[in-house]
Amino acid sequence: MEYGSSIRTGLAALASVSLLAAGPAVAESAEGERADYTEMSAEELANHLIFEKEGFDLDEETQEGTTVRERLKQDELQKTCSALEGGDIDTETAEKVREMARENMEYPEGGIELGDWERGQEIAENAFGFRVGHKVDDHGEEETGGMCINCHEMESAKSHRSGTIGPSLANYGKDRGSGESIVRFAYEMIYNPHVNFPCTKMPRLGANGILDKEKIQDVLGYLFDPESPVNQ
Repeated sequence: MEYGSSIRTGLAALASVSLLAAGPAVAESAEGERADYTEMSAEELANHLIFEKEGFDLDEETQEGTTVRERLKQDELQKTCSALEGGDIDTETAEKVREMARENMEYPEGGIELGDWERGQEIAENAFGFRVGHKVDDHGEEETGGMCINCHEMESAKSHRSGTIGPSLANYGKDRGSGESIVRFAYEMIYNPHVNFPCTKMPRLGANGILDKEKIQDVLGYLFDPESPVNQ
């Protein structure tokens, strides 16, 4: 699942704040080796704190029935993209990633339909699900969400609390219509965006089980329904 980088980045940020408050950013390992945190990148610091200093309980149980340690293991698609180290993707690698994405792409039986836009709005603004720690999220009591608004502007009226990592989706259906091809494209972008954009930063919300097919179709309703605030 797309959680490893988030956990590492979060711990790295927390560590940076702690170090600023504590003063010298040097620590000694169990073997007596000294590590200078100021010489590390955010990723190196996170890896150091998690795996070398054991600053996070990697045996913590997760909602999907595994452990944090298992969740942090990259699958083949993630390894392929990580190997690029942030550089441009070449044609051969792009096709390899697309093929892996196609292998686990699933579509609703009977075709893709637009769901309930009001429920889709709730899903797009809901951050609940798959968090680990002293109190693991109970998916039996509260539904998981996609938190689309964290990366995208969905409604113009809510731009002040919308993320900018991804493109604005305001007026999405109004500007593009709701033809079969664009609806299918939007579904794929939510389910497994690597089919269209290999090594994108967008998470695989459907392929990783964060959103099921029904929820994705509700988000599609939110994007395309003329009555949705997205298109006002």
